[in-house]
Amino acid sequence: MKKIDIFKKSALVMALSLSATQVVAAGFQLNAQSATGLGRAFAGDAVIADNASVMARNAAAMALFDKTELSLGLNFLKTDISVSDATYQQQHLIQPGVGYSSESNYSDAGDSSIAPNIHLVVPLNEQFAVGANLYSNFGTKTEFDDSFAGSEYGGLTDVKSINIGLAASYRINQQWSIGGGLDIVYGEGVLQRELKVYHPATGDTVQANKALDVDASGWALGFNLGTVFELNENNRFGLSYHYSPELEAEGDIYYGGVTATDDTLYLPLPDMAEFSGYHRISNTKFAAHYSVQWIGWGAFDTLDSKAHGTINEYQWKDAMHFSLGGTYYLNDSWTLRGGYMYDQSAQDKVTSISVPDSDRQWFSAGFSYHFSENSNLDLGATYLVGKDVSVKETTELGGAEVSSITGTTRADAILVAVQYSHSF
Repeated sequence: MKKIDIFKKSALVMALSLSATQVVAAGFQLNAQSATGLGRAFAGDAVIADNASVMARNAAAMALFDKTELSLGLNFLKTDISVSDATYQQQHLIQPGVGYSSESNYSDAGDSSIAPNIHLVVPLNEQFAVGANLYSNFGTKTEFDDSFAGSEYGGLTDVKSINIGLAASYRINQQWSIGGGLDIVYGEGVLQRELKVYHPATGDTVQANKALDVDASGWALGFNLGTVFELNENNRFGLSYHYSPELEAEGDIYYGGVTATDDTLYLPLPDMAEFSGYHRISNTKFAAHYSVQWIGWGAFDTLDSKAHGTINEYQWKDAMHFSLGGTYYLNDSWTLRGGYMYDQSAQDKVTSISVPDSDRQWFSAGFSYHFSENSNLDLGATYLVGKDVSVKETTELGGAEVSSITGTTRADAILVAVQYSHSF
């Protein structure tokens, strides 16, 4: 059984209901902080600072603002997740030595959703600035209905998360700034799996047994640090680090035929480090920018429960993404941008039907329309292209293999974001 999740219901239900996001980056990382970032494939996002959303990537960049900045945004996501060339096999559940085999393709395990974000940066004086924001860093959703043969591998996986950030920055001198903050992470979700017993001759469902049912929620506290170096007004660099905590989610967990009430699920979240550069070519309207981000998915090795022990093994690996973008300052009203990202997969030898992952390419474009010097509307869009990945999973009971599934997964996505920013 693959992909256990986390989380339950809380006072953040309104915000969480909007952030039922799907996998759009390696592992279950999201890049949904801003429309401007989406429009350039997040190239240079830890240092460009064209609106308050930069604090989500690098708190030190708040030092680049001399006015209070507010950004409000919505990200719209549509994922296309499919399983092809799939075969499901079941053994020894009705008659020893007799098995059941069936095609197990599925064309629409993805969904559509909305992820909101809000960012506020307030300069206190020429040296200090503070900020607060709300956005989502992690999330995933896949759902397979009863037509999918192999419900112990599909079923429902629905994870939502909210990151509440509080940060401050300090300008050391004209070139160096530093910053840092706290990340208060809340998550909730549901995981459901069934193990159906099929008649080997007719393929009819003889019996349906609950295999896994997780309903849990939790809070965790992380932090972030960053710095900005300004070579001059047209060239600057940013470096940031986000420490992501292990989230302890509490709730009822059914596994191995036993329900543990008020159990604790331990979900390791990855640390992240990012380096960005921004360079506006002198006496032109064009700027180039880039980012390299490391995501510590190697921490996601196993998923453990206090009562049940290890529920699943993932053996993920650390991953990188590389992005390159450009901005063209057309005139006082219009700014155009574009970008490309190569996003490495977090999964290694262990792959998954329920949360497909692969190396992905981002093709992004966007623009800003400036109503005035202090007010603008941003739009960004990305077409995310995944790769075909071969998957094999097995389920064992009492040390004996009772079922297996092989196939090819693929996850593509379309992302569109809109954002309004205002300076006070």
